Amino acid sequence: MNDDALKTLVAQGLAAMKNGGKVAAAATDEIRNDARHPDLKAALEQGNTTAQQWAQRIDQALQQVGGSGEQKNPVLEGLYEVSRQIRQQAPDDASRDLGIIANGQLALHYWIAAFGTIRAYAEHLGESKTARAMQTSLDEAKAADEQHNTIARTIMGA
Repeated sequence: MNDDALKTLVAQGLAAMKNGGKVAAAATDEIRNDARHPDLKAALEQGNTTAQQWAQRIDQALQQVGGSGEQKNPVLEGLYEVSRQIRQQAPDDASRDLGIIANGQLALHYWIAAFGTIRAYAEHLGESKTARAMQTSLDEAKAADEQHNTIARTIMGA
C-alpha cells in the first residue's frame, strides 16, 4: 500500500470517529440520566468532558491529513441502541448501572482500537502530531476502561 492510500484510510477512519463522537455524546447525555450510582454518574460526566477533547483532537487530525466530513459509524450507533434496550429492560438500578458499564466498556474498546490503529498508521506516515494526539486519547480511553472496571466491582460489592 502506498502512503497516499494509507493517508486516505486514516482520513476515512478519522471521519468515522468524528461521527462516532457525536453518537457517543448523544448516548452519554441520555445514559447519564439513567445511571444511579454516584461514581458511575461522575465517570460519565468526566467521560463527556474527555470525549469533547477527543473530538477536538480528531478534528485537528482530520485537518492535518487533509480529510474532511464524516462517515456513518454503525458500530457506535449499534452500541447506542443496545445500551438503550439494556437500560429499558433492567430489573433494578444495580443491573441498569452494570449494563451501562458493560456497554460502555464495548464502546471504550472501540475507541481503544480506533485510536491505536490511527496512531500506528499516522506514525508510519510521519504524522507525528496526529500520532501523539491519538496516543493521548488512547491512554485516556484505557484509563476510563479501568475506572469502569473499578466502579463495576464496587456496584457488585466485590
